[in-house]
This record gives sequence, C-alpha cells and structure tokens, in this order.
Amino acid sequence: MAAPRAVLLLSGKRKSGKDFVAAEIQKRLGPDVCTVLRLSGPLKEQYAQEHGLDFQRLLDASAYKERYRQDMIRWGEEKRRADPGFFCRSAVRGAAQPVWVVSDTRRLSDVEWFRDAYGDAVLTVRVTATEETRRRRSWVFVAGVDDAESECGLDQGVPFDWVIANDGDGAALSAQLDALLQDVRSRL
Repeated sequence: MAAPRAVLLLSGKRKSGKDFVAAEIQKRLGPDVCTVLRLSGPLKEQYAQEHGLDFQRLLDASAYKERYRQDMIRWGEEKRRADPGFFCRSAVRGAAQPVWVVSDTRRLSDVEWFRDAYGDAVLTVRVTATEETRRRRSWVFVAGVDDAESECGLDQGVPFDWVIANDGDGAALSAQLDALLQDVRSRL
C-alpha cells in the first residue's frame, strides 16, 4: 500500500453533512484518485459481531442504529482506551488511492493517530451547519449522544485547516470545495 498524498479528516456535528461533503469530494476527484473511509464502519462491524446484530442495518440512518447508538458509543470508547488506533488501522486497511477522505473523524485521538502515521498529508476539515439547517435534516438533540465525546471531542483543541459551511447553499458549498480541492490537487 502506497502512502496517501492527502488525508482529509472530516469532522462535524450530526446532520452537518459530512457524508455528503465526502461524496462530493470523491465525485470531483474520481474513485481512482479518492476513496472515502469511515471509522464507524469497522466499529459497527465489530460491535455487530460481538453483540449478534445486523451489521448492514447499523450502517444506515435507521431507528435500528439509533436504538444501539449509546451502547455502541460506550463500547467504542472502551476499545479506544485499550488501543487508540484500533479503528483507524482497520479503516485504512486496503486503501490504495492517493487521496483518502475520512468522513467521520470524531476524536482528538483519531486526529493524532493520522498525524503520527501520515504527517503533512493530513488536512483537518470541519463541516459546519447551523442548528436550524441540522433540524431541517431531521436532527433532534439526544442527551448522551449530542453531548458525548463522539460529537464534541473536536469542538476545541484542533486548529482546522479548512472549515466548510454546509447550510444548503449549493453555490457557496461548490466554491468552498473548489478551494479545498485546489489544495488537495497541489499535493498529487
């Protein structure tokens, strides 16, 4: 596996549009150049195996996933305390494209692991959306989820290389992505 030339660590609140932004970046660069990685994929897969659950249903935005979300968060934190890079190593296994977009970076330990592993290739990208926009996307505050480290771990202490406002203005989002991708392309 060749080292990536750019690793974009996307973070943001629930319903800010991290997956949408990741998909847009991949669409613009193409799947031969860019892959989208999810730290939650390996977490959910392992959690499903250990708890006898349907892995595929944990991947979607369903009530099924929401039923297990708080316990999954607790379980994932225990795994991270034992081995901070566990889910990061699993997520990057097999990735071969020169650009990686990690669509769900949630903790300082994730950022530190990627910086230690990939150095200057790492760009931190915060995806933002107002609470009003997030509510339009079906967000409702859930105690124990929206105030947990999995949602708030990067609210402070990380200087973001890029901040992308994703409030539904397609032209504004496109201009922001153009600037970000100019930076990414300069690394290829």
